[in-house]
Amino acid sequence: MSLITPSAINTTASGAAATSGAVDNTMIASNFTTFLQLLTTQLKNQNPLDPLDTNQFTQQLVQFAQVEQQMKSNDQLSTLVALDKTAQSTAALAYVGATVVVDGSTAPLANGSASWTLNTSKPATATVTITDSTGQTVYSGTFSINPGNQAFVWDGRGNDGRQWPEGSYKLTVTGVDANKQPVAISTEVQAVVDSVDLTQNPPLLSINGQNYTMDKIKRIERPGYKTTN
Repeated sequence: MSLITPSAINTTASGAAATSGAVDNTMIASNFTTFLQLLTTQLKNQNPLDPLDTNQFTQQLVQFAQVEQQMKSNDQLSTLVALDKTAQSTAALAYVGATVVVDGSTAPLANGSASWTLNTSKPATATVTITDSTGQTVYSGTFSINPGNQAFVWDGRGNDGRQWPEGSYKLTVTGVDANKQPVAISTEVQAVVDSVDLTQNPPLLSINGQNYTMDKIKRIERPGYKTTN
């Protein structure tokens, strides 16, 4: 007499997995119960002169024990994922209304002021260009900057003295050292987190009309704080 194998019992579940891409836990549990029922029936009706192979019997039980253990592990992983999502959502909500610093080049001009933070590893001469939402250049200038973080504040006036309207403006900066060799200069923007989209995974923070994940936040600063060297 041969022992009924898990592969035979799982034929239906395997077909469903091929279609859906995953084996349903309920189907696996049902198959496990069916296997135990058939196994018990076989044990009750086995031929005393030809009993079931003990090794085979043990192997099949071990296989199903592993399946059951995997099912429990999957449930626990699902719980951990759900807890992680909840933690991310809670953390994201805490950022709403906070003043944060992120890598970026677009800042709002409001009340006659738009600010960025420039960062370089060594002294450089920086050429700054500011453009509006249409790509039109509204201001350009050349400045000397020192290593580390330092603020660049624009008063909203163009090179011709014209006061530009409030809105979003993009700053582009290039730099060279004393030997006219290129120097990398990064830009950061400081702004208030306006809202958070919890329907996304991970949640997205809306800053200056652009979306950022929480890992993009470099610093949290109190309102009115000005970055200096």
